[in-house]
Amino acid sequence: LLLAVCAVGIGGTFQYGYNVSIINAPTQHIHKFLNETWSSRYHKELNPNLLTFLWSVIASIFSLGGLCGALIGGSMAIRLGRKGALLMNNVIAILASILMGISFPTGLFELLIAGRFLIGINSGIGFCVQPLYIGEFAPKHLRGGLAMGTSIFLTGGILTGQIIGLRQEMLFFFPVLELLGGEKHLPLLLSSSCIPAFAQLLFLPWFPESPRYLLIDRGDELSCAKALKRFHGSSEYRREMEDIQRERFALDGEKPKKPWQLFTDRGVRWQLITVIVMTMGQQLSGINAIYFYATYVFEQAGILAEKIPYVTLGTGICECLTALSCGLLIDHVGRRCLIIGGYVLMTLWCTVLTFSLTYQELYSWVPYLSMTCVFAFILSFGLGPGGITNTLTAELFVQSSRPAAHMIAGTMSWISFFTIGMLFPFIVNGLQQYCFVVFLLECFFVAAFIFLIIPETKNKSFLEIKKEFHKLNFGRNA
Repeated sequence: LLLAVCAVGIGGTFQYGYNVSIINAPTQHIHKFLNETWSSRYHKELNPNLLTFLWSVIASIFSLGGLCGALIGGSMAIRLGRKGALLMNNVIAILASILMGISFPTGLFELLIAGRFLIGINSGIGFCVQPLYIGEFAPKHLRGGLAMGTSIFLTGGILTGQIIGLRQEMLFFFPVLELLGGEKHLPLLLSSSCIPAFAQLLFLPWFPESPRYLLIDRGDELSCAKALKRFHGSSEYRREMEDIQRERFALDGEKPKKPWQLFTDRGVRWQLITVIVMTMGQQLSGINAIYFYATYVFEQAGILAEKIPYVTLGTGICECLTALSCGLLIDHVGRRCLIIGGYVLMTLWCTVLTFSLTYQELYSWVPYLSMTCVFAFILSFGLGPGGITNTLTAELFVQSSRPAAHMIAGTMSWISFFTIGMLFPFIVNGLQQYCFVVFLLECFFVAAFIFLIIPETKNKSFLEIKKEFHKLNFGRNA
């Protein structure tokens, strides 16, 4: 099971995290490339405003690709199977890597934009299909921990991108390593997304298709039994087989639903509201504000400018470690406790950080309090919303609704990601450190919503979870 999660994650959410972080390091080199390309093509200097626009397109087109990927990911999972969709997704990643890699030697920045769009599609599909696949082959007593592979590989991708993207001249921690952050290695850096894709193409075919997909969607009982034996062992698979049979019987031949059908289905009304609130809450929680203010906070704490990238790297390590910790705790503590606790703690750190940034100059120890809050917020996010959100999305729906639910969750996530990216600079400029008041209110609202609405899903089958929501959707007496 652990090997299956690794085979799925390396080409799934790892790509998402990796490609979010890898573009930040070579910003100056890409600006230089755009200027040189424009000068050689049009024999005049590139207007600074146009340069900013082109860079914004290169950076943000990834989000647009992710949104498109989320919209088609569920349909691919239904038509090709969960495993088949992930394998086909790697073709998009390899094509994107080729386009980004050859954009510099050919002097065509349009290829870089196209490559970023394609790798965004790849990330959107992976972000949609990976938790779907893992949630369906995991036994219910281990489902939470295995589903955390989605967040573990995402944070691992971010951390890997941060490490590889470090500029060579700043390697005072790793002087013997020649990483890819230098200008001469830029084509290799941008085309390195093909490595996880090839790794998944090599390892994932050794694992079977989702047992639930095989039996409920395809009606292939023999293949389902073989897949369960591979995932759960010959002695344990029968219990899981019975659970899938019960779900199949309850669905009574119901076909996979389209996303728009979920909005008119009263039977999943509160599950859908829950997923939308959690997904938007995760993206709008203030984690982007924390990373934006991190450099300023570290400077005020007296950390040398050349060492700040390595302290920032520490935030990536924190997020990765908390994802691992959450994976170990989730099946013991439960989902509700972790996600509510995470949001409550984030509300607390937003409050403290607002005061500490306001009175930064007053006492010498206040900058260190701000720095502590940055790390504490990231730890709280990773332990709660960062990991539990995707796990719950996979658990709240039965087989016929699950792909559509992941498409909706992915779409909301990418729209929120793009929106906060567009609005965040204006929020910070307008409110400055008081922007954290907005985020603390949002965190408190989401924590209250989860406390009042979402039942504990630990060690429950998908049908048992559906029955819990039946009371909300149709009333207590239904």
